[in-house]
Amino acid sequence: MSLTKIIQVDPLTFQEGPILEAAKVIVSGGLVIIPTETVYGVAASSLNKKAQEKLYKIKNRPKDKPFSILIAQPHRVHEYARNIPVAAYKLMQKFWPGPLTLILQSLDKRSVGLRVPKDLIALSLIIQSGVPLACPSANISDQPPPVNFQEAIKDLDGKVDLGIDAGPTSLGKESTVVDCTVVPPVIVRKGAISDEEILEVIKVRNILFICTGNSCRSVMAEAYLKHILAKQGRTDIHVSSAGIMALGGMGASEGTREILANEGIDVSGHRAQRVTRDLINQSDLILVMDTVHEDNILQMAPEAKNRLFLLKEFAKINDTNLNIADPAGGSIEFYQDIFIVIKEAIERVSKLL
Repeated sequence: MSLTKIIQVDPLTFQEGPILEAAKVIVSGGLVIIPTETVYGVAASSLNKKAQEKLYKIKNRPKDKPFSILIAQPHRVHEYARNIPVAAYKLMQKFWPGPLTLILQSLDKRSVGLRVPKDLIALSLIIQSGVPLACPSANISDQPPPVNFQEAIKDLDGKVDLGIDAGPTSLGKESTVVDCTVVPPVIVRKGAISDEEILEVIKVRNILFICTGNSCRSVMAEAYLKHILAKQGRTDIHVSSAGIMALGGMGASEGTREILANEGIDVSGHRAQRVTRDLINQSDLILVMDTVHEDNILQMAPEAKNRLFLLKEFAKINDTNLNIADPAGGSIEFYQDIFIVIKEAIERVSKLL
């Protein structure tokens, strides 16, 4: 007979009762064996010191080896980490929720491992308990990580308060761990996501153009840079655009479509999007059309300062005014004048990429 209370659940069906019971154990400082998509883990409140001490004891783990933390939403990363690099945001966008643990600089300038799990039970438990979870694999240190409940309970029966048996984990491999406190990031543990997949995301540079409505200037810049890169056969650069006041889903202006059509570029499929902090965080280079946009971006994401430039800085035109005027509502000749400036700047940018 098991010394630890065990609840069997269907991994594909949300069952509120077991989750609420496990959440109460977590909040009260207890330990719970839980499934994730990778391996089974032992979950404890990362905010409860006594629970952490119990976790170190049953794991027989050195206290100088911190536990990674499970959080429910990617945006919560800012509550635990600082100086987050662009590469980390790219990896979050691609693989969270999922089997990826990122090592980031913690708020106390040390390091912290963070992951957003994909498993429904694990995610629900984080949300219901209302605390981030310290959740190392459910095994004694230096033993193989368990991929089913029987392996997890084997050495921990009677040492934890509750166990959730949801059958075998879906992936059966530990999460891949990437250290993003160094440049370039380093894969420190191989896991469910291959090295090739990680490196493919990291190597692609994201270029973001920003204007006001994302219907004229930023569309010209995005489309023309894509045009140049396609001719060069470049696949290592991703180009996008957005507007600080864009109405999502709107198309490019008529003047923009006409000017770009003269270059053999079709933007009839363009749909405007509003700039977000997520877009900024994932961009290696942000190019704006005037100082108003620059100020808006810095208010939204001050950490983007060293990646943010006025596009006209790259043009050779002898003009102390570095703002590119908005042609919206203007004549086709005005659109053409604006495009000449943008085109020259983009050609210079393309040589620097």
